[in-house]
Amino acid sequence: MFRYFGFGSNLNITSLRAKGVEPVASRPAVLRGWRLRFNVRHFFRHEGGVGNIERSEKPGDRVLGVLYDCQDEALAPLDAMEACGHGYERITVEVNADGDLIPALTYVGMPRFIDDSCLPSRRYLNIVLNGARSAGLDADYVRELEAQPVHQPEDYPPFTPPPGDYPVFDATSLSQQPLYTALHGAVFDMSGARPQHEYLKSFFGGRDMTLFHLKRLDSSDGNESMDDIRYGCLSEAQLQYLNGYLNEYAREYRYVGRFDYNNED
Repeated sequence: MFRYFGFGSNLNITSLRAKGVEPVASRPAVLRGWRLRFNVRHFFRHEGGVGNIERSEKPGDRVLGVLYDCQDEALAPLDAMEACGHGYERITVEVNADGDLIPALTYVGMPRFIDDSCLPSRRYLNIVLNGARSAGLDADYVRELEAQPVHQPEDYPPFTPPPGDYPVFDATSLSQQPLYTALHGAVFDMSGARPQHEYLKSFFGGRDMTLFHLKRLDSSDGNESMDDIRYGCLSEAQLQYLNGYLNEYAREYRYVGRFDYNNED
């Protein structure tokens, strides 16, 4: 068993479960002498910055969050989803919960990924806010979050594959291409990606990431399924969200084919 202090998107239990972590128990907690930032650059530029904590000498500074009790087997997926060693590093802090000081694991941004000009996306901030409200965090702290400026992404045109004849992949053939990844019917080659995406090559490689992204939308209830994708049962908000990522995948990677969901199990 370990204790984990969630302060960003993992304030939100739906977000945490989407990462494969089902806590045994949870309670509000306070980390004093630190401040909340959104200055860890997201892997994809249109998402702005994501949550981070930094030490502060300013009296009264604190970070409110949720202290989770987790089974030991949850640590590996949590490390993977938090890009431990590839964007964040795992540390131990002492948080106050129910009047007790309790050691807990949490994640802080690695220096080379820090960009103080970053702002959170509206999607990301909504996830944090929903988690803070559901956890019953202090109303003043929630109001501070509500006042947080957000990143303004560009308007994306509808994604259109480049002209030409391209192969069709399914789950089996895609899994045999460790540097290919799929999103909403399009397949991309990540081999020429910039160095910051090196971690994503191993994380995305050989997989369709559509469901992964859908479960990270701020409207997600955690019940999205492959059938929703296969049969086109997606809302306008989901389609718009995926279209943004399709444009960003096309910017970061090279289009190499189509993905057929009809051969999915």
